[in-house]
Amino acid sequence: MRTPDELQLSESLASSPGQANPYEPELGSLPEAELPEGADAAELKTGTTTVGLRAEDGVILATDMRASLGTMVSSKTVQKVEDIHPTGALTIAGSVSAAQSLIRNLRAEVNLYDARQGETMSMTALSTLTSNLLRSGAFFVVVPVLGGVDDEGPHIYSMDALGGTTEETYAVSGSGSQFALGVLEQHYEEGMSVEEARDVAVRSVGSAVERDTATGNGINIATVTEEGVDIERFQDFEGVDDIRSGR
Repeated sequence: MRTPDELQLSESLASSPGQANPYEPELGSLPEAELPEGADAAELKTGTTTVGLRAEDGVILATDMRASLGTMVSSKTVQKVEDIHPTGALTIAGSVSAAQSLIRNLRAEVNLYDARQGETMSMTALSTLTSNLLRSGAFFVVVPVLGGVDDEGPHIYSMDALGGTTEETYAVSGSGSQFALGVLEQHYEEGMSVEEARDVAVRSVGSAVERDTATGNGINIATVTEEGVDIERFQDFEGVDDIRSGR
């Protein structure tokens, strides 16, 4: 009589209704999340638009202020960019609770590094720390854009939900990314001033507001220089550079 191997036994148990498979979950797999009764995955999708640009003397990070739950606007005043470092900030897209936890952890680690080493963490180290935290799976799903300034100058990092990181001249995240990218591709230039980068960032988020239903309700703008992080909030686009001016 032939003894079934482990794979055959696993497949047999998996096909048996009502019987748990002792070989699951497999290494590296995650259990499927249970949705609320009467809901489907499409109803629980969220969206946003966040951008980061590297300028000559700093970086600009900008986001919209809308939080959505399917077709419903769940909040109109969300701050999606936060300072996590004396000269560094992070935009957030994805799970709100996970993003808030990630920001708290990053701030604590930056402060701990400062206390232990007697110096401020570099942007390279901060990007590595953020990547490692995302890779741990404890902050699923967050797609941030990290920007900051250190002794080597300004930096922008694009990150995915699993911790993949690349340094860029500009980066985007969220459901309105393709609309923001169209503006960035046309108007971003290497070596532009902080003021010029701010104008392009506002126009790129404004483009997403016009075309992406999950993006809207104002704009957050973080200006990061060697002097620190300055975050401005506007409930609408009045008071910021006119995104339709063509400048």
